[in-house]
Amino acid sequence: MLIPFSKNCLQLFCNFKVPATGFKNTVKRGLILQSVSNDVYQNLALEDWIHDHVNLESKPILLFWRNSPSVVIGRHQNPWQECNLNLMREKGVKLARRKSGGGTVYHDMGNINLTFFTTKKMYNRMENLKLVVRALNAVQPLLDVQPTKRFDLLLDGQFKISGTASKIGRTTAYHHCTLLYSTDETLLSSLLKSPYQGIKSNATASIPSVVKSLSDKDPTLTCEILTDAIAAEYAACHHVENQVNLINPADETRFPGINSKAKELQTWEWIYGTTPKFSIVTSFNVLHEQSLLEIKVLIDIKKGRIEICNIEAPDHWLPRKICDKLNSTFIGRKFCPIETTMLTNVLHETCPEDDEVHSKWNIVCEKIKGIM
Repeated sequence: MLIPFSKNCLQLFCNFKVPATGFKNTVKRGLILQSVSNDVYQNLALEDWIHDHVNLESKPILLFWRNSPSVVIGRHQNPWQECNLNLMREKGVKLARRKSGGGTVYHDMGNINLTFFTTKKMYNRMENLKLVVRALNAVQPLLDVQPTKRFDLLLDGQFKISGTASKIGRTTAYHHCTLLYSTDETLLSSLLKSPYQGIKSNATASIPSVVKSLSDKDPTLTCEILTDAIAAEYAACHHVENQVNLINPADETRFPGINSKAKELQTWEWIYGTTPKFSIVTSFNVLHEQSLLEIKVLIDIKKGRIEICNIEAPDHWLPRKICDKLNSTFIGRKFCPIETTMLTNVLHETCPEDDEVHSKWNIVCEKIKGIM
């Protein structure tokens, strides 16, 4: 059963940093929550707010949440290595970096996210996944769903319907997982396939999997049916009331400071700037007098900014001094298309009357933007 969140529906002991206007004290055991927001940044902020502020001793929490189309990378991952950023910009798909580890996932409204909050001592990913399997079998006994040693859920022994990640703090922890029930599998596959060549990185790499939605097996399995089944199984397992409380993660009166958390998660510095140092060694061809010329590129990126740039072009096509100017101009810039677009203006100051050189400079910049 769904009910709106009210000031008197929670008994969660928050630490001293949380004002009394936050979670109130009325329920003695655990709690089942569902976010009313479909914004990936708000929902990720809600996870971290609960993790940071709520005393979970004897009071576990299950949170349901869904997002509009988004790609979510793990804490230690490289977005250029994990997804097709150009296609994401074209499709208006958001990119987010979560605070937990693990691999990259695609979210849309055909996916249910579940977050299991517990104390560090009670943290148990396998038990959580077994709970989900029991719930699925309760609504459709013919489903063959099993957890793996990597804490995924496989349908029919081969199709991934759920991936796992977690965050373990000093005293509290959370385990979150996806549950694909009616996702856009074509878009998922396209977005989670990086087209960028020549990346050298020590960042955590995702392991590609063949995915499937539960609705492919049984079209009657809706979000509501699955949420109700998992909530009922969770309530029975943890001896809590089978009642799903609707909450708004943008509500500062109940989650003080949460909007600043959401804003931080949207910043370029967090999404891209925390990427582990990496380099790109690649090349591309340009047409010159009915023949192809090779342009070599070596770029080192640290904290999302270009630290070393070495673009080599044949001298007869682009003079060395212009190439050197291009290289030096890139240093310190964000590794992103917007900043690269701005570099075309630099040439107007360097060679304001040389249209041919400006055209070649622009070609190189457009090629570089293609790997951003």
